[in-house]
This record gives sequence, structure tokens and C-alpha cells, in this order.
Amino acid sequence: MPADLNRVTLIGRLTRDPELRHLRSGDAVASLRIAVNGRARDEGGQWVDKPNFFDVSVFGRQAETVANYMAKGRRIGIDGRLQWREWESQDGAKRQSVDVVANDVFFLDSREGGEGGGGGGWQSQAAPVSPGGDLPVDTSDLSSPAPDPAGDDDIPF
Repeated sequence: MPADLNRVTLIGRLTRDPELRHLRSGDAVASLRIAVNGRARDEGGQWVDKPNFFDVSVFGRQAETVANYMAKGRRIGIDGRLQWREWESQDGAKRQSVDVVANDVFFLDSREGGEGGGGGGWQSQAAPVSPGGDLPVDTSDLSSPAPDPAGDDDIPF
């Protein structure tokens, strides 16, 4: 029997600027909200974009990097897990939600690309943020495969 799996991958746009706060322990937490378009039929039977909204939490140095470099409207990729939580509101009502906790965050457009906020910065199309939260990783040399040192002579056909 396969093991349980809790993994979610989302690509969308930030609906607001990230909100950075710090826990009592001093760890940084960035709260994001992203919109991911899906397709659905309207009442007339036409296909239309239907946005889905997700709350995302990013922790540690990665949270600080996201808060410093991302802004409303920017394309972002999230790889993480779902987390269910329950609490009691001030009026005594029980509340619950399912949120995304990010393991990896990917910046999917350039800051100078005119999509969303900010100016200046890197030009990489996909700029993953390392799990340690360092600045975006330079992926410019990852687009072409490394040359095969053996050449084509070892291919059996």
C-alpha cells in the first residue's frame, strides 16, 4: 500500500503584497494569498477563467526573501503541503481552514518584466528560492543540458 502523501504545487499571482511578521521565537513568517486560474463553464456553456484563492505561509529566511522581493501581481510558484487548523473565534464560534505551507518558493517573472510591482533585480524566468531562504538561485546555466563527454559513439542504435 502506498504511503500517505500531502503535497501541493501551485502557480499563480499574488493578490496582495506579502505580510511579514515574526513569531515569539524570532522566526519570520510571510503570509501570502495567491490566485490560481481554473477553467469552468458559465451559465451559457462558455469556458471562462475561474480564480481559486489560496492562503500560503512561508517560514524562515525564505519568508524574508519573499517579503523583500515579491509584490502584488507577481507570478509565483509554490511547492508545499496542506495544513488543516481549527480555532475558536472571539465570539466563541469554531473556525477552521486549510492553508498551504510552502517548502519551496519560485519567482516566475523578472522584476523588470513589467508584471506586477517593483523595479530592478534579476532577469531569470524561474528563480527558485533556496530552502534556506537565500537570494534567488541563478538558473541561467540550467537551461541547456551538459555536453555528453562520451559523445554519440556509445549509443547502442
